Amino acid sequence: MINPVEFTQALIRCPSVTPEDAGALDVLETALKGLGFVCHRLRFSDDGTPDVDNLYARLGQDGPNFCFAGHTDVVPVGARDAWSVEPFEAHIKDGWLMGRGAADMKGAIAAFVAATSRFLARRPQGFKGSISFLITGDEEGPAINGTVKMLKWLEERGEKLDYCLVGEPTNPSTLGEMAKIGRRGSLNARLVVKGTQGHVAYPHLADNPIPRLIRILDRLVSRELDQGNAHFQPSNLEVVSIDVGNEASNVIPAEATARFNIRFNNEQTIDGLKDWIRSVCDDVGGEYELEMKASGDAFLTPPGVLSDLITQAVKEVTGREPELSTTGGTSDARFIKDYCPVSEFGLVSQTMHKIDERVRVEDIEQLTDIYAAILERFFETG
Repeated sequence: MINPVEFTQALIRCPSVTPEDAGALDVLETALKGLGFVCHRLRFSDDGTPDVDNLYARLGQDGPNFCFAGHTDVVPVGARDAWSVEPFEAHIKDGWLMGRGAADMKGAIAAFVAATSRFLARRPQGFKGSISFLITGDEEGPAINGTVKMLKWLEERGEKLDYCLVGEPTNPSTLGEMAKIGRRGSLNARLVVKGTQGHVAYPHLADNPIPRLIRILDRLVSRELDQGNAHFQPSNLEVVSIDVGNEASNVIPAEATARFNIRFNNEQTIDGLKDWIRSVCDDVGGEYELEMKASGDAFLTPPGVLSDLITQAVKEVTGREPELSTTGGTSDARFIKDYCPVSEFGLVSQTMHKIDERVRVEDIEQLTDIYAAILERFFETG
């Protein structure tokens, strides 16, 4: 059977900083083929974005199809000199496996594979249903040539996912604390308020855009969008930048720019938020330019089959009952939710994207136990 810690090390030693694969999918594909999976390497392209390699693998042809989803790409190491170890050498130090991607999320992918190998070893006569892997190299990047296009490819082939477990690091500090059953949506906006440049001593000959921008922002941040609900915290708008680009003290600028983000729950809709922002700008008046882009909609997989499987397995292995949460940023679950029920459970998130990213060796082993227990329960009940 596959050793999850050694497999994590093998994946970390592939410096797969988005969009480079650096052999990570080769390592994964070789292991899955050895377990009998049929593998499809999928390379997708789009204008203005790098080409990305992805992998879909499936064992079995019948339903139900239980899918493990995740990504082998990682963020850059940052200041390499600040690391206490080489970030791609996968050292084990005092019970910690160190390296970029250890927590986010090569440890979880290794646990996926090791749990599957254990499950299959217990069933030499096979099982009813299918196990699949949906692994992208584009989660940490633009998320254009990865999971979105893989899901469309599956749909065109008539492939159906029945349930999907994403291995993102969901636990704040201890394995077993938290699973994710949904995510907030995210809307980014860039607002440019136009005016007329002029001398500060002659304001009647100019049109200062800054007061209008301030009034707009004040109305936006002053409104309580909602109070949240049983599964989501309240939606919130955060101004992240205000820029005039004016270094002169005697010049009224021609324009003023602000950028802001809204993290919103399922009480809101993308179109509703966009309409509200436009109406505030129109009400204040004046010329403006507004760009808005949503990187994901809010979604919820209501507690049920999938969350019950995760909860029972986590309690069996760790003795803890995980909180079913929707906190945090976005993940590729925001795309998968359009195709099947999806939830997330993985390693501890404290060091993801940080210098000296690391995960406890014991946690990788326990995560493997949890994933194996999920498979056992899922295919026992069908």
